[in-house]
Amino acid sequence: MDRRTLLCGLLALTACGTGAPTRKPGVGSARPGERVAALADVPVGSGALVDVGADGQLLLVRPSESEVRAFHPACPHQGTTVNPPAAGVITCPTHRSAFDPSSGAVLSGPSPKGLTEVAVAVSGPDVVLS
Repeated sequence: MDRRTLLCGLLALTACGTGAPTRKPGVGSARPGERVAALADVPVGSGALVDVGADGQLLLVRPSESEVRAFHPACPHQGTTVNPPAAGVITCPTHRSAFDPSSGAVLSGPSPKGLTEVAVAVSGPDVVLS
């Protein structure tokens, strides 16, 4: 087997992935009023990626004690899952697009737009879809 054939075969295997299930950005099968996380699991000044519905995922952020926001965690540039906020910024690990955790607005990078917001509310000790 020549080097080119081997390389093409390895690239094809890489493209197939590991077969592990993946989470899709968004609410999956979750419905309004459904609990998505405990408020205590979303640190003030930071956030958390949470699994939602049958196969969805959201980025919850808590810019202040009284405010919780949710965003689809896929970077609008190429779909990579963004990281929860660190040092006051949500960052895409692939090409370093930066987003404002209070609004999801793009701050810098190749992303053409901000993160898509998902409506959530605090209901007692829980964060729910609204």
